[in-house]
Formats: sequence, structure tokens, C-alpha cells
Amino acid sequence: MKTAMLHNKIININRVSREMFQSLYDNGKKGHLQCPVCKEKVRFYIGINQEPHFYHIPELNHTCKDPDDSPSIPQEKVEYEERNGFRLPVSRTITAVQESDSKIKQAQMVKNIPPFIPETMSKYNCSFHYLRTLAQSGVILDSEQADAVCRTEGPLLVLAGAGSGKTRVLTTRTAFMIQEKEIDPKSIMLVTFTAKAAAEMKERLSRYPNMERLQIRQIVSGTFHSLFYRILSFHAPEKWSSDKLLSKGWQREQMIKHAGRELHLDEKEFAYDLALQQIGFWKNTLISPEQVRPTSSWEESVVNLYKKYEQAKEKEGLFDFDDMLTGCYDLFLHNPAILENYQNRFQYFLIDEFQDINKVQYELIKMLSAKSKNVCAVGDDDQSIYAFRGSDPKYLLDFEKDFPGAEVIALKQNYRSTHEIVSTANQVILQNKKRRAKKMKAQYTGEKFPCLFFPFDEEEEATSIVTDIQEKIEEGFEPKDFAILFRTNTGSRAVFERLANSSLPFRIDQDAESFYDRFIVRSMLSFLKLSLNEDEKGAMQNILPALFMKQTVIKDMMAESILNDCTLLECLKHVKTGFAFQERKFKKVVPVIRSIAHLSPIMAIEKIEKELGFQDFIKKRGNEGNKIEKGSDDLKDLKVAAKSFTSILDFLEHTEHMRAMNKEIKQQSKKNQNAITLSTVHRAKGLEYKVVYIIGAVDGSLPHDHALEAYRNGDFAPIEEERRLMYVAITRAMNHLYISVPEKNRGRKAYPSRFLSPLIREKANQNQ
Repeated sequence: MKTAMLHNKIININRVSREMFQSLYDNGKKGHLQCPVCKEKVRFYIGINQEPHFYHIPELNHTCKDPDDSPSIPQEKVEYEERNGFRLPVSRTITAVQESDSKIKQAQMVKNIPPFIPETMSKYNCSFHYLRTLAQSGVILDSEQADAVCRTEGPLLVLAGAGSGKTRVLTTRTAFMIQEKEIDPKSIMLVTFTAKAAAEMKERLSRYPNMERLQIRQIVSGTFHSLFYRILSFHAPEKWSSDKLLSKGWQREQMIKHAGRELHLDEKEFAYDLALQQIGFWKNTLISPEQVRPTSSWEESVVNLYKKYEQAKEKEGLFDFDDMLTGCYDLFLHNPAILENYQNRFQYFLIDEFQDINKVQYELIKMLSAKSKNVCAVGDDDQSIYAFRGSDPKYLLDFEKDFPGAEVIALKQNYRSTHEIVSTANQVILQNKKRRAKKMKAQYTGEKFPCLFFPFDEEEEATSIVTDIQEKIEEGFEPKDFAILFRTNTGSRAVFERLANSSLPFRIDQDAESFYDRFIVRSMLSFLKLSLNEDEKGAMQNILPALFMKQTVIKDMMAESILNDCTLLECLKHVKTGFAFQERKFKKVVPVIRSIAHLSPIMAIEKIEKELGFQDFIKKRGNEGNKIEKGSDDLKDLKVAAKSFTSILDFLEHTEHMRAMNKEIKQQSKKNQNAITLSTVHRAKGLEYKVVYIIGAVDGSLPHDHALEAYRNGDFAPIEEERRLMYVAITRAMNHLYISVPEKNRGRKAYPSRFLSPLIREKANQNQ
């Protein structure tokens, strides 16, 4: 049905603005919509597979048809008014509203998918006894995998595409060296990027034929940090004692904030978390404080923090995780005898996720393998997505230069995803210029092509996805089969809220803060809180940075409040700073905040932004180092969230509820394994799901604004990494893939991600 009744008014989908669809959906859930024929309650459908429509609850035995409400003769221009979330004409009935200009763009299947041609798997014909033993026990390798397993001498680069079985290659190669080649397990170093991956490989090895527990224990395996820390603590146990490790984030932040106070940096305004990330990047790239060449005033401040941070650690005899690598590098560099000892001990190096390696890790491996040259690096340059940590695909791309005579084997078979999904991923990543030429091939075809769908905005996007998940669960899917992936955590705000208000179980990252706890968001919400309670101390403290005031002034304000029997807000009029222009602004704050109390949240936010110079605060906050999540974007996201509410009180209650839900979901995430996954693309790397939704596939989101800006300035590296992010997101899907392309992003018209162009346009030649 296209027609329903809302508050005794006829609503026709074709004549309602598209931005009102979410309001219709919410009204349907609240029981406010009625069928114009039978007068029973109806709801509004927003999903992926069907057009928006009204439907009865339950749908059985209802044959109601839309009443004849054809448009009347066009009338003269009339004025409109806001009523119950809808823009209604004042001088005529809603049934006479002219046709809406907003058209619904139907979901479409990805184009240019070549026909699936099954391949006969080429068997590896060799005389190695252990490979035959493995095959008999169920460990079967394709020809490329077996080739990578058997070439044990000399440098080897294994290009392991998404879902190609790289873990199987690494574990089988390790077992093969021990069982077939009779290599001493103590001479093998197996390096992974997570302790979980190292444990998984050892557990797999324990299931391989003839592998004994002692042999597995003797393999030196672990992360870069754990392996090289062991070396450091052996040679200098007092200096590198574990009790001197700054193992907690708050410890490092406390130390760097102390340095910041010496440099007179505002603790509430300066982005210390980003400063620590930047310092880590410099250290992992082997750039000392003296070698840094700052490109901005923010970087100049961070360099000074870097110097003081390093000096403070040295003075107190402390170290952090980055020091484990740089410390071992210095140890080898200045102690050739120690380095030679380890070069003689370790003859074989197996390195997982080689595309994620950074400079200090690369140099350490080059040092250790200088004698034996037996380095087996397994990775995929198309999945290099950690540039902010110092990772660089150039080490994989230039492998043969640093390891002359290296052989390269490409694992091209994808065992995870359908042919349709693999072909989609191939089309996207082929647009990158700086990569090793290769194309993945799938082992099976699926039921349907990947789908592009076009919601109006973030709210409708979230509703469409939750509806689709509910439909699939009714068909037999489980919550753990689904993942919703996004570029940055702020992109998950709407879908988090929609899931939180559903009965569906879901999980989030442990370090994913609530959107409403973000600094800029919290500051703006505090202005709204003060309009309802002028004595709320926490809200007053949160707005002080936005007024460019120090936190120390709060004590004087509280004393002033008691002495003069006035509210904290009124005390702003009496604050003296010695700057007339600032004191005039303080006096202006009081009437402005009082004037917004009865406004809608969106109007209140826009008034604060305009009349109190909130944008100036965002610009001067000192977070230029945060290229990914900008304060101005947070404010735009907040406006989108606020549009759904008519009163400040309702909106603030909603934000508090979402904060509480964030904490609750984090606690449940540790326990509930059968839950929908909400994750950034970065966090999802290495994982797989039957159904994947990629949200916000528009320019400015994926690819992110910072990459587009770099591209306009002639730097192509960030845009290529963003395309690799899209590739990683696509290849998490096993059977079903949905890519959302909203028409609006953060309240503005959005354009489909440039990465999707080969998936949308028709091609004359489809021989992929």
C-alpha cells in the first residue's frame, strides 16, 4: 500500500518528502498509522529488497487497496507549517499536496560480473612423503600452496590474497620443514601480528600428523614485540624488567600530559591520544625527535612532547611497547657479536601479514636473516591498511630488491567468498596503480550478485539494514552471520541506535566510545543541558573550553553562585578575564542559552553554533593531527541525530540512554558470541561473515575526506589505501554483500564512492 492515515490525515508515499520516511517508520512502530480502508494499524516498511510501503500487522487476510486519491489540479503556491514531524500545507488538505520531487532509487545488483567457469584444481605432483601423509589426513593443498610449502631455502615472497589459505601455508610449511626436511624447530622463527594468530598456528600444528608437542614448543613463535622483548630482557634484565613497562594506555597518557603541562598545552583541548599515535609512528619509522621535520604547528607541539616524553621515560627507567622494537634494533646495531649469535641460531624466518610490517620490524628481520637469507614472507599488498601505524606496502612491493634472488608465488584461489563477491573485489582493487598484478579466483558461485542500495540518509540506511537482518534471521540465519562495517566509529552512530532499540543481539569493539561521549558532541550537548538546568556543574565544565576558559574558573563561579544566590549560568556574567570582548561574550551566553530551552534540538544546536561562535572553538581546538575524525564532522553527525526529536529533554534522555547502552553492549560483547558484529573495516581484517553490509560508501566517507584532499594535492598514496580498505571490506563477505550508498551524508548531498564506478557502469567487454 502507498497510503495510510496519520492523525486523521491521508499520507501518500509519493507525495511525502523522502526525508520524512524515517518519521513514518517511527510513527508506525508507535502505533500511530492506520489503514485508510479498514482503520486497523499499519506500519511503514523500509528495507533493501522491497520498495517502501505500508503494511498491515499481521499481513495475513488483508486485501485493502489504496483509495482513489489521485492528485488534484495544481493550485497556487501556498505556505507550509511543521506538524508532527511533517511539512504540511496551511491552506489545503494533505491529499492535495503536489507530487514530491524525491524519487526512490531502487537497489541494484553489481554489474560486469563475468560468468563463473569452474576450474579443475591442479594437484601438486611431488615425491615428498610428508605432503602425501598430510593429504591422507585431510590437509590438501593446491599447486601454488604446495609450491610455497616446499620451497624452504632462500628468500620467498608468498602473495596470499584474501581467503587464499595463508595460515594453512604457514603451518604446513613449518610442519614440512620439521618432518620432511628434518630442520631443527629451535632454528625456526615464526612471526605473527597478534598473539591469537600465533596460538592458532601452534594449535593447528598440534593436529598435523607426526608433530610432537616438544617440537611445537621449540618453535620460536610470537608477535614482533614479544619475540624481540625476550631478546632484550635476556641481555639486560634489569633495564627491561616487566614492572618498568608502561603497559596501560592511561600510564602513557599521564606521562605525556605531564610533559604537556610543562609546555603549557591545555589538557582539555589538546588531542593527547593523537599525539601518542604520532609519536609511535615516528618511533616505528626510526625517526628520532631531532630528525622530525614538523609540517604544522600541531606537529611542532608533538615533537616537543616527544622529546620530553622520551626524556621522562629515560629518567625514570621506564619503557613502552614501541621501545621493545627500537631497543632491540639499537642492541643489534651497537653489539655485532650479539647480532651474530642470533643470526647463527635462527636459520628460517616465517613472517605473517607482511604487508603490515613497518620500518623497524623490517630492519630487524633484515639484520637477523642477513646470513641465512631464508625468509618466507606471506602477505597481500592489496590488504595493506595500517599506514597510520607506520606500515608500508613498499616493503612487500620491493621485496626482491632487498632479498636478491627471491622467488614469488601468488596464491590466487579464494576459498572464502562466492565468485560474484570475488569478482566485485577484483574490479575495485584493479583500479590501484601501485600494486602487484594479480586476480583472485573463486571456487564456487553464489545465489545472488552483491547489491548496491540507496537509502536517503544515515537514519534510513540503519533502518534498511536492521530490517534486512530481521528478514534473514526469519529465514534461518543467526546473528553471528552478520557484520556491519564502517570507515570510522562515528559512522556507526545511527545503526548502533537502531540495533539498541531492537531485540537483536550485537557486539562492538571494546574501545569504541559512545558517539555522545566525543569531546565536541559532549560540549554541544552541555549547552542544551544548561538550558534545562542552569546549575549543572558537569555541563558548565564542559562548555568552558568552548568559551576559551580554563577549568580553574569553575571554583570561583561556584563561590560566586553561593554568595550572590544565583545560578552557575548567571555567574558567567560576572567572570573577569581582563579582555573586554571575552567578557561581552560571556554576558551574551546567558540569554542565548535561556532562549533555546523551548526550541527543537536541531534549532537549538544551530543557534549555539551561529550566535556563540562554536565553529571557532572547533577550529582552534588543536586537533589538527586528527585527519580521520574531525570535530566539524561530529557536529554534523549530531545535527542528523537531533532531527528526529522535537524537544531538548527527549533528545538528552536519548543520548544518556545510548551512553548507557554502549557500556552495556561492551560488557555483553565479551560473553555473547552469537551476535551481530559492528566494526570498523580495520578491526574486521582477517575475519569473515556470511552476510556483510558496508555502510557510507560515498566520497568523503569511503574514501575519507583526508584522502581526497591528499589526492587533490598530488599525493595518491592515501586514496590507494582507502581503495584497499574497500577491498578488505568486500572480501570479509562469504555469501551475501550489501553496499550502502546514501543520498545524503551528514546532512549534505552525497556522491557514490568513486571506488564503485566499475561496479555501476556498463562495460562493452566483460571478459574479466
